[in-house]
Amino acid sequence: KNKTEGMERSYSRKGNPWDNACIESFHSLIKREWINFYHFETMKEAKKAVFEYIEGFYNTIRIHSHCGYESPMEYEKNYKILKKMRLEKN
Repeated sequence: KNKTEGMERSYSRKGNPWDNACIESFHSLIKREWINFYHFETMKEAKKAVFEYIEGFYNTIRIHSHCGYESPMEYEKNYKILKKMRLEKN
């Protein structure tokens, strides 16, 4: 583990890059789409920006391949419509 400016980094086991493949992919994404556009003075600012990305964009607006290339909000809305249509059909 390495400490940089009061932030602790965690790495997978040596020679096992697939240990954290999913989270590494997410970290790459959040850096590319969000973090690289900011300069944080404090850990509090960084945490706030990460929270805003996850809750205000990633989990609501950003399209996801596993949602049929819809945003989670669109996917949920369409799911509810289809569910209602199926119930009305029966």
